[in-house]
Parts: sequence; structure tokens; C-alpha cells
Amino acid sequence: MGVSIQGGLFLYKNGGEKMGTRKINANRIVVKVGTSSLIHPNGAINLETFDQLAYTLSALNNQGKELILVSSGAMGVGLNKMHLKQRPAEIGAQQALSAIGQSELMTLFTQRFDHYLTDIAQVLLTHDIFDYPKSNKFVMDTFNCLLKDNVVPVVNENDTVATDELDHRTTFGDNDQLSAIVASHMNADLLIVLSDIDGFYDQNPKKFTDAHLISEVSNVADDEFTVAGGSGSRFGTGGMHTKLLAAQRMLAENRQMVLANGKDPQIIFDILAGKPVGTLFSKECVTHE
Repeated sequence: MGVSIQGGLFLYKNGGEKMGTRKINANRIVVKVGTSSLIHPNGAINLETFDQLAYTLSALNNQGKELILVSSGAMGVGLNKMHLKQRPAEIGAQQALSAIGQSELMTLFTQRFDHYLTDIAQVLLTHDIFDYPKSNKFVMDTFNCLLKDNVVPVVNENDTVATDELDHRTTFGDNDQLSAIVASHMNADLLIVLSDIDGFYDQNPKKFTDAHLISEVSNVADDEFTVAGGSGSRFGTGGMHTKLLAAQRMLAENRQMVLANGKDPQIIFDILAGKPVGTLFSKECVTHE
């Protein structure tokens, strides 16, 4: 059963109905993993997700795919490291906690990627890097050199210096935006956003039992932001609103984005195989039987 919303912008099919495969042809891929996928609700680190994410990206790297990982979680890992339950109110304390967490985050990723014989590199960014042509060129050259050497860049915002002051615009606001900006500048074919939700729904599935997962979206209109609601978990800064902003950017540049549940990162294999999991944001939303 197909459902048209706002002139056919959306298409969803009930889970019980057989669906065809999607047309996904991607070689350069940006994968964004959210804090909610890396940190359990009780604040403990989800070691299984770290391991399976490293396994999945390593397997794809061995197949010749070019992969960039944008990872949230520095604050959440920092809270766990320092045995804290809530993030501090002061900006300086938050940045210090993120610095602690970023080091621990990279330690965890290095251990797991090493296990699967894949090299990674840390890339910390601020918005100014993309605003100024010379710095933008240098960081793009860095990305390209890493990908050429089959190294997976692990990207995050440089939280210790990211503040908006005077004419400097250093913050991205959230890593959903960062991942879309990286995908744009790196001319990626596909952005995969892994979160704690199965995709984009026509209403909040945590509040409404009759909420339907929207399989494919060809345009993000203003009304969808009302459906999106507010921010995500207490450990992260994003929410559905920021994911729709990322999708808008990808659609405007005729790129594809898939929003899917990151509980098992091996879902990335299904996404690349064209299986109808999560929500595909694409101007050419055509499911092939």
C-alpha cells in the first residue's frame, strides 16, 4: 500500500508487504553514527556497536569502498570515563569533558579497527575550515590522501575550540550537519546516518502506536520539521530535526542519504544492497521490483 503525502513527496509500504530493491550505487560513503548508538541509555559504552561498526566498515574498505566515519559520542564517552551522569552546565567544563571523551573514543575505535586490520585517522574540524578556501583545500587534500591509502578518516567537531565569536563561525551545531557538510565537500555518493530510530515516520513513533515509517522521501518540506520534534538523548545534541536539515542539504545537491537504526551497524550491508531498510532521501525515489 502506497501513501501519498503533500503531492506524492512520500512513499511508504507496510512492513508486511513485499518491497523491491532500491537503486543504490555508492563508492564514496560517509557514515555518521550517533551517540545513542555508541552509548547505552544507562551511560555505559556499547562495545558491541563499536566492534560491529569497525567490522562493517573494514569489510567495505576491503571491497574498495571509500569510507569516512563521522562519529558523535565524545561527550557521552567522557561522562562515562569521569563517572558522571549529566553534562556540566559550563562551556569550559563541557569542552574539557569532550577532550577527555575524544581521546577515549579514538582509543576504542583504534582497538577495534586494528582487530580487523584497518587503519584509521582522526580528523577534528571546525566550520571555519570550510569557510576559508586555503584551509578547505588543505583538509580536502588530507581526506583524499587518507582515502587513497585505504585509511578510514574518523571525523568529529573540534569541541575544545568550537565557539561562535565575533566574525568566526566555528561550530557545526551537531554532527548530523557536520556529516552532510563533509559529504558535500568530499563529493560523496551517499550519506548513511545511523541513529536510535528505524527511519523517518509520519508522526512520533514513541508517542503514537499508529505511526508509519516512511520508506522514501524525495523532498523535505517545512511541515516535516513539525513532525520531527526536538532534540535526542541526554548524551547527544541531535534529533530528527537536525537529520532532516542534513537530508535537505543532500537532496539539494542531488545526493542520497539513508536514515536507519544503528543498533546493528551491519545494516549498512543491507543499505548498500538496496534493501528497503530505514528511510531513503533521494530525488529519484524509485523502488525496483
